[in-house]
Amino acid sequence: MPQSDELDALSFKGRSGFTRIIYATRYSLAGLRAAFQGEAAFRQLLLLNAVLLPLACVVDVTRSERVLLMLVPMLALVVELLNSAIESTVDRISLSIHPLSKQAKDMGSAAQLIALILIALTWGLILL
Repeated sequence: MPQSDELDALSFKGRSGFTRIIYATRYSLAGLRAAFQGEAAFRQLLLLNAVLLPLACVVDVTRSERVLLMLVPMLALVVELLNSAIESTVDRISLSIHPLSKQAKDMGSAAQLIALILIALTWGLILL
């Protein structure tokens, strides 16, 4: 007999059309809320986006450059959400120290570092 978590997943998969969109939106908002409440790095990136996105709208650049200036900080938010999901999954499996757990968390962190470097490079190359 499936457990309650499995039943929830099965019932979600059975939805279609507008109902599925509503449920998917609720799950996405719950994920954003969890990241905001539980991840300081996500809150810091939101603050960075709150500064960079309006700034990208007022600097004198081409449309393509403006898109890049707006896209890369938002990409860092996506990477942070994925990094946090990896960390949560690893911690759910076990809190004991294991080389593969460390490797997974380190790779997620490395992805975020690259996203931050991408912000600096993009903004630096376009504005300097």
